[in-house]
Amino acid sequence: MEARINYLATEAGKTFVPNLIGAFKAVAGSGLPKATQELVNIRASQLNGCGGCLDMHTKEAARAGETAVRLHLVAAWRDATVFTEAERAALELAEQGTRLAPGGVTDDAWANAAKHFDDEQLTALVLQIALINAANRMNVLTRQPGGSYEPGQLQH
Repeated sequence: MEARINYLATEAGKTFVPNLIGAFKAVAGSGLPKATQELVNIRASQLNGCGGCLDMHTKEAARAGETAVRLHLVAAWRDATVFTEAERAALELAEQGTRLAPGGVTDDAWANAAKHFDDEQLTALVLQIALINAANRMNVLTRQPGGSYEPGQLQH
């Protein structure tokens, strides 16, 4: 598969992409655990079919010490015993926040996440879900392929 466009070869891309990466870095520096951030990135990217983001975030998660078992089970997190209750709440919120239609995010999913995360972490979680969905959409629209990402390449 070949990408339809190289973002960084355009003026808009040269401006926007570093700002998007900066937004990811802002969330990375929050109190939301790094493992939770990457699990959310992976799950949203699975749902959106974004090979480029799956390539990046599975490699970054492994680089940060995530186990292969947990990485392989993200798609079936409901049926796996390897995730904490907080991670499960974050994954549920990520799924509902990614799918949105028809009913958006349920009050139950929100309340469950709020049980596990304080307001700072919950805000970071919402921002993480929004950011990964934006990146997924950009990459899927333009067919950015997965496979060539090197861990640490974008440092977020």
